[in-house]
Amino acid sequence: MAMLVAPVDSAFPAQPSLQSSAAIPEDLELLDSYSRVVVSSVEKVGPAVVHISVRQQSSARNPQSERGGSGSGFVFTPDGFVLTNSHVIHNASEIVVTFPDAQTCRATLIGDDPDSDLAVLRVDVSGQLPFAALGSRRPLVVGQVAIAIGNPLGFQHTVTAGVVSALGRSMRSRTGRLIDNVIQTDAALNPGNSGGPLVNSRGEVIGVNTATIMGAQGICFAIGADTAQFIAVRLIRNGKIERSYIGVAGQDVPIHPRIVRHYSLKASTGAMAISIEPRSPAEAAGLRERDVIIGFGRSSIAGVDDLHRLLTEVAPGEPIEITVLRGTELVKLQIRPQSRLT
Repeated sequence: MAMLVAPVDSAFPAQPSLQSSAAIPEDLELLDSYSRVVVSSVEKVGPAVVHISVRQQSSARNPQSERGGSGSGFVFTPDGFVLTNSHVIHNASEIVVTFPDAQTCRATLIGDDPDSDLAVLRVDVSGQLPFAALGSRRPLVVGQVAIAIGNPLGFQHTVTAGVVSALGRSMRSRTGRLIDNVIQTDAALNPGNSGGPLVNSRGEVIGVNTATIMGAQGICFAIGADTAQFIAVRLIRNGKIERSYIGVAGQDVPIHPRIVRHYSLKASTGAMAISIEPRSPAEAAGLRERDVIIGFGRSSIAGVDDLHRLLTEVAPGEPIEITVLRGTELVKLQIRPQSRLT
């Protein structure tokens, strides 16, 4: 008896070929739209992005020997102020800026803030320069397009694109202070990108590219535009950033659970004073070594980073009540932070 075999086409309906798929034109259209967004943003901001080359004294022992370095930056005002990273120009004896049209000129350092890894330069060029203003009209969201423009590894005016991977990150500057509200992105950054702008799909500068995690792929960081604007304004005005200090070297320590429960503390850790500077605000307030700072004004302290953050915000000379654990005793002290220029 003959077996009936179903035709292959009826048993397994043929799938539409790639050429005939209705989704392909849509995908191509989306890809083309994405390309137009990137191109438009680069056309808007690119003319303001500069290459920065520096010469630095290699050592105090041998001031005649110099070494070179380079990075990126961008003009953020029409009269020639340039924003970049502090580590790009720190200790530079000469700074030269190269524009996208290959025009070069020397730059003057206006202000340098290693604590936020930002610096402001000034170029003296006739006429109004193309510039990219800091800030976005809309709040950032995770997943939005992020475009980095810079000069990685000496390749001038290179563009990479990705997305905002996370917001509100924190990272440490070279001085050990914590930089808050850092943007994480997967837009590829390499040495030389530092100081260049991170841009959104509207061509607005949302951050200043600053660092990557060595050995990791797709984890790069940019200092947020709000932080950059705050620092830049003060560097232009004063040349330095004024921060408060109390003269304490500290370390994070755990607090015994019984003490946490007894005093209903908000955190189970604090900042222990391991040394007190002579004639400092901390010494004048009566703070002692091994005191654990758990409160600063109305804010709780869970560690040294919290203390640094609050000292950046408080006005120098303003009396503040701090709360410390001295053994098992809760002690309140009045301290008057002093100004420290960085």
